[in-house]
Amino acid sequence: MKPALITLTTDFGLSDSYVSQMKGVILTISPDAVLIDVTHQIPPQDLAAAAAVLADAVGAFPAGTIHLAVVDPGVGTGRRPIALEALCENDGAELRFVAPDNGVLTRVLEGRSVKRAVRLAEPRFWRPNVSQTFHGRDLFGPVAAHWSRGVDLAEFGPPLDSPLIKLSLPAMVRDGRNIRGEVVRTDGFGNLITNVSAAELPEADWPRVVVEIGTQRIAGISRAYQDRGVGELLAVIGSSGMLEIAVCCGHAGEILAAWSGDKVVVRGIGP
Repeated sequence: MKPALITLTTDFGLSDSYVSQMKGVILTISPDAVLIDVTHQIPPQDLAAAAAVLADAVGAFPAGTIHLAVVDPGVGTGRRPIALEALCENDGAELRFVAPDNGVLTRVLEGRSVKRAVRLAEPRFWRPNVSQTFHGRDLFGPVAAHWSRGVDLAEFGPPLDSPLIKLSLPAMVRDGRNIRGEVVRTDGFGNLITNVSAAELPEADWPRVVVEIGTQRIAGISRAYQDRGVGELLAVIGSSGMLEIAVCCGHAGEILAAWSGDKVVVRGIGP
């Protein structure tokens, strides 16, 4: 049997021992598990950013990987801890998730159907003493570990009796020859990743469109981050298939003082 893959997405940061504690608990239960860090640098309690990062990441992993996502502002409250199996509608690949039911799975479940989903209600799969403030270590991590060892999903608790929580995420809007969107998050390079999909930006239009953010106007969409001079602003289609605003060899977020929610307009789409 191949070692199970478990990915970890959290807002724990790296300055404390939280990540190592969670990994230690998982490996105590499932010593052969392969733990892969997606990121632990989600801005604290930023569910929208976590949802976007997780959705970007999962397509790179094989079917059957367990994706553990713990960005959990409601830890210790009545929010549901859950685990679920989902199927990709394109190829039928199975994905597995362990997370709080707070919307963090909103984007990753787009285009995927939920096969089975349960509320985590069986303490025998948790640590003996569960902290009210650290369910990543004491509840979610242990469940992911037991699941990786072959425990059936149904053993973790009853099926969900109501729909999953979904984030109310902004959608881009087509307005004639214009597209109106916004910044979703800033990546580690300072690139501003928007909710404007490349599917809405025909390549033939790239040279003539204008991208606006705040008072800045960017002529055309570039093919690479260094298609402009050092320090120059540019627009580019990133690896996630979304429009990004960047600064060649610079940090667009800092230079533009831009953040999630800032409005972006693409003008001149179509004939």
